[in-house]
Amino acid sequence: MTESLSKKKSCRIVVSGRVQGVGFRYSAVRAAEKYRVLGWVRNNFDGSVEIDCEGDAKNIDSFVKWLKVGPAGARVFSVEVREKQYQGVYSNFGIEH
Repeated sequence: MTESLSKKKSCRIVVSGRVQGVGFRYSAVRAAEKYRVLGWVRNNFDGSVEIDCEGDAKNIDSFVKWLKVGPAGARVFSVEVREKQYQGVYSNFGIEH
């Protein structure tokens, strides 16, 4: 693994709590842009929010820290992070429907 790839990270994240109907996805897009994270965010039928993201490991870690709080109005109960192999497939961060 090259040095540049060793600093990259890819994750599937599920955020549970009061995270729908509070602008969580739109705020997540802004936070992802701030932390230079690429991927997508979507609402799940069970009321959780799911994120698939990749980027520099330190930026992903900062983004996950933000997800643990979320926007005003959100009440985050849990953030499950599952790391996966980095593939570099995203060019932006958006809302998936």
